[in-house]
Amino acid sequence: MRILTFCSSTHDASAAAFDDYELIAAVSEERLRREKGWGADIPWLAIDEVLRIAGWSRTDVDVIAQTRGTYPAQYLRFPLARDLYYTVRRWAGTERTKRELNLLHDRTGEADSHALFRSDRFLDENAFRSDTRVYFADHHEAHALTALFHTDWDEALLYTADGVGDNISYSIRTLTSGQLDCHLGGENMLAVRHLRRNSLAAAYAFATAACGFRMFRHEGKLTGLSARGEPKLADAFARHLWLDKDGLIESDLKDWHALERTVRDICRGHDRETIAASIQKVTEDLMSGAIRHWLARTGHRRLGLAGGLFANVRLNRLLAETLPIDEIFVFPAMGDDGLSIGAALCFLLERDGLAAWLGRRRRLADVYLAQDFDQRIDRCLAAGPGVRTLAGNPVDVAADLIGVGKAGAIYVGRMEFGPRALGARSIVASPADAAINDNLNERLDRSEFMPFAPYVLEEDAERVFEITNVNRYAARFMTITCAVRPEWRERIPAVVHIDGTARPQIVRDDTNPLFAAILRRFRDATGLPVLINTSFNVHEEPIVNRPDECLKALVDGRVDFVVTRKATYVMG
Repeated sequence: MRILTFCSSTHDASAAAFDDYELIAAVSEERLRREKGWGADIPWLAIDEVLRIAGWSRTDVDVIAQTRGTYPAQYLRFPLARDLYYTVRRWAGTERTKRELNLLHDRTGEADSHALFRSDRFLDENAFRSDTRVYFADHHEAHALTALFHTDWDEALLYTADGVGDNISYSIRTLTSGQLDCHLGGENMLAVRHLRRNSLAAAYAFATAACGFRMFRHEGKLTGLSARGEPKLADAFARHLWLDKDGLIESDLKDWHALERTVRDICRGHDRETIAASIQKVTEDLMSGAIRHWLARTGHRRLGLAGGLFANVRLNRLLAETLPIDEIFVFPAMGDDGLSIGAALCFLLERDGLAAWLGRRRRLADVYLAQDFDQRIDRCLAAGPGVRTLAGNPVDVAADLIGVGKAGAIYVGRMEFGPRALGARSIVASPADAAINDNLNERLDRSEFMPFAPYVLEEDAERVFEITNVNRYAARFMTITCAVRPEWRERIPAVVHIDGTARPQIVRDDTNPLFAAILRRFRDATGLPVLINTSFNVHEEPIVNRPDECLKALVDGRVDFVVTRKATYVMG
């Protein structure tokens, strides 16, 4: 069965294509539109891209699975009185052209998404078959299933947390003896919209805005700054957000807007470091307390996480190191971009039942899911103005350039899905000199407060970092920090944070041979078993996707060289 799935969230919209359980392609709209974090409409560029990768036309699609996102008004159906109201506003030229489907449940009293969505009009106007099934997935279930499907666990606690999805901010599910139970969340929670007041992710976002950054985009800057300040405001935040006796996060605030005002008032007049340390501490205290409660209640020892809050790698480290668990896994596209994969998994679960669905699970090998440009990248670079091709084996040439202090980009195969660059569109450099951070940030127009992340071969991971069976799987996708072993901290200062931690990516030869080979060659020449890995993009731009974007970065001097499977390219 050919399944097209998409998420038209207010940010980080994406699309994916499945042939039954086989994930063929997944792409974020931002990478094609070249507008970071793009959302708030149907991601047509991503939809067409994944169909192109799959080799399908729109008429080939059997099922369209999606979460309740933002849609043009012509695809939504309203009760008569409200329809007349919108008609008058349309005549007056004051009608909103897009609306969020999840909010219509509350405003219309209609509980069924299919009754509110004009599937026939949507299919007809966009050249899909009239018999294509349109399926709506629950937001937090879609998050949770991305974490569960990519494990082989026979028992698990699945916890999701984000700003708000389907009008709630958390869900709790457990897998026990072949039974998947929902303890918080689900379609029945749509009416409990007052719970949006208790969102830790939203509070973190509002604190981000209070520091002058962009909410739902720059939260990672606060995570980096949090190690540099004292949590002097933590008690003030904790007076409005706390853990109740049932292990649920509660609040005394009236609604989302009251939460925003309260966070803003608490932050007023304080420096960024204090704000960051304070909101980080409250987030860590409440989330670790909540999850500890549910682990004790269920007796489970495996923890699956998804939702935007778990982009917080310091929080994930705390959970891994302080909770009584055997393994933690954070789905690599933990934010709303991952919902396009989760929606398909929800549909397949409903179609096949839990036992069959569980039997089709597999651990995630990689997230290289976009279009493969290997047949075009070398032609593009070789023809670039002023670009020169260096003689020699690209692995050896690239490693030698890195060894003398150059920073270069790896462009190979299919682009990564999710927020992290994982070796297909990465900038690599030596970790031996901390000054490389300032140099690269200046060249890339970035303002970062954490050092760049390292990548390490699987064979070396444990001797450099505090890697255990608990965090190893998560570290393959750079979703968690861990301590750098003391004997290595001064040797690789460019990748060590002020608190002695790093956010490593563990790499294998079989998933990205070029990425691994360059590191092995560098290690053998220098004795240093890690390289810097930062995303191949300029500040406020999405990660590079197409060959022409790669060429522009080289020509503009953002990197010193680009290495592909076939050659290494420099300017001049």
